[in-house]
Amino acid sequence: MSYRSSICAVALATAQLATPSAAQVVDFGKYPDFKGQWVRTGNPNNWRQLAGPPPLTPEYQKTFDDVQADLKAGGPGNWPSTFCIPAGMPAMMSFYDPAEIIVMPEITYILISHNDDSYRRIYTDGRDWPAEPELTFAGYSIGKWIDEDGDGKYDVLEVETRFLKLPRGYDTSGLPFHSDNQAIIKERIYLDKADRNTLYDEITVIDHAMTRPYSKKQKATRNPNPRPVWHSDVCSENNSHIRIANEPYYLSADGKLMPSKKNQAPPDLSYFKQTQ
Repeated sequence: MSYRSSICAVALATAQLATPSAAQVVDFGKYPDFKGQWVRTGNPNNWRQLAGPPPLTPEYQKTFDDVQADLKAGGPGNWPSTFCIPAGMPAMMSFYDPAEIIVMPEITYILISHNDDSYRRIYTDGRDWPAEPELTFAGYSIGKWIDEDGDGKYDVLEVETRFLKLPRGYDTSGLPFHSDNQAIIKERIYLDKADRNTLYDEITVIDHAMTRPYSKKQKATRNPNPRPVWHSDVCSENNSHIRIANEPYYLSADGKLMPSKKNQAPPDLSYFKQTQ
């Protein structure tokens, strides 16, 4: 009898311990309504348009000049997404394609399908920076919810992103980042108080290629369709741009390899049999 009583006591204790966590209900009403499909307004290649002339150091101004010259010559410049590399941060937050923002108590997810699926995890669980992080194109993001007007509801998601992997560019202009991988990106993401279907992302980049922080205010609007269409972008499926070693080439409509720049040498054909 005592054996059965012990089992019952353990079962009851286990149920009592489990009940509080099982009964927890997340109050999503204290978070801003980020649901739906967010679509950019205007051209996403807008860093210089919105942020003004980039305050580049002399060294990286020379790098940017070289990038512009390569673009004019038909090259890819400094836009790795030409070759299906994810746009990464901060370019992906220019909303090249529609975005979905999923708010959970400990993580906010941002999902975008552009040059393959891209996503961010913004950790809001109070964690510290990892000791041995892996560099990624989207970086590692830690966020904090802010109640600015003191009404008991969050208004702003403040985010800091570190540990960003190269190659990356701000947009298709090829504006460069410093090669030291030390860039830090800070954001304030919030809804327009007068129009809850307008979202703003204030993005500030701190990077050694710049003489000061470089900021823009990105705007997106909510698709009014409650059941929007989401597409999947597979970059390699129809991409005609090819990179061999460090040289860009182009695949013509008839399937032949073409130069992308004037007077460009062909790739090394040492391992191909030469026809007479």
